[in-house]
Amino acid sequence: MVKVAVLGYGTVGSGVVEVIEKNKEMVSKKAGEELEIKYILDLREFPGDPYEEKVVHDASVIMSDPEVSIVCETMGGTTFAYNYTKAALEAGKSVCTSNKEMVAKFGPELIKMAREHGCNYLFEASVGGGIPIIRPINYSLTAEKIESITGILNGTTNYVLTKMEREGKSFDEALARAQEKGYAERNPEADVEGYDACRKIAILSSLMMGKNVDFEKIPTEGITKITPADFEYAKAAGRTIKLLARAKMIDENSLEAMVSPVMLDRENPLAMVNMVFNAILVKGNMLGEAMFYGKGAGKLATASAVVSDVIDCARHKENAIPCFWDAENAEIVDAGKHVNAYYLRVKKSAKEAVEAVLPGGKLLEIPERTEDVAYFTQPLSRNAFEKICEGLGDLVLGSLCLG
Repeated sequence: MVKVAVLGYGTVGSGVVEVIEKNKEMVSKKAGEELEIKYILDLREFPGDPYEEKVVHDASVIMSDPEVSIVCETMGGTTFAYNYTKAALEAGKSVCTSNKEMVAKFGPELIKMAREHGCNYLFEASVGGGIPIIRPINYSLTAEKIESITGILNGTTNYVLTKMEREGKSFDEALARAQEKGYAERNPEADVEGYDACRKIAILSSLMMGKNVDFEKIPTEGITKITPADFEYAKAAGRTIKLLARAKMIDENSLEAMVSPVMLDRENPLAMVNMVFNAILVKGNMLGEAMFYGKGAGKLATASAVVSDVIDCARHKENAIPCFWDAENAEIVDAGKHVNAYYLRVKKSAKEAVEAVLPGGKLLEIPERTEDVAYFTQPLSRNAFEKICEGLGDLVLGSLCLG
């Protein structure tokens, strides 16, 4: 019998317990032997909960128990979760986590520590919720040289943008609706400013490179500046707007990486991903493109991914599961050198000034809009585009990458 401990009995932690208990027969069969939740670590009491007798408040009880071989870290944060994860790995207990913040920050260290102590550190649930993506990159696509990964990696922002597009809502109105539905936190900064997506693309690109991609060095822009007017121009051009996290390998040591809103052509498969759904487009040099699609968050979707890692650990009790993510840092190319075409919305009075500095730009006008016009630029570097916008000053009303 495999004894499991769960650290944190919140949304995901309670989901892990529910998945294991409800699907016990099937989960145990796939694991090769019966799984049992022995401990649940939390500061709170849970009177009346069916598993209240398993709740403990002292992590040392779990770390010192030789019967516990797998720990599910669902606490979040990087303080207690980090300390408990290290203690578990040093005790030879495998750790499965949904904590993208910690994986992005300490991934190479914890993977190495697990290897040295004959156990595993797995994090399928840290990216894409219930969408299988870590395991496919590590196992299924091992014959591929992965050239790029592009994804919609945050359900909150995708929901907000979908509402803005379909219902003409402002950003604030759409965000308030997301909060009412429980899709956005009371403090949504990590989502709407792109930080959550940044950590996730750092994890994926680290696996793509086999080297560490520092999330703090990835240029990141959120969706707070997007307006209904931008969606009107997108619609007129047969496009939509999505927050994309992108990573493209330049060579074995360097990559381009960025998180930003992009005005996508409707034929792009990511343009059809709406509401809280996520999708990840992986391009291999032999396979071409493969897309992974599903719910990017939610209690049971994320918990299902954690439990899939638990099963993997149970199957590999005697050996470490390969994970190619070294501590050496990959170089992130200066974002100013990225070449892209751009959407630029300006005051209508600025047409002559814009056309003087944007040769070859395509004008887009909407008869009903009397105050502004838009242009699609030719491909140019980000530095060059920002210099043009700086020169135009307050004539600029909005801009986006085209994709």
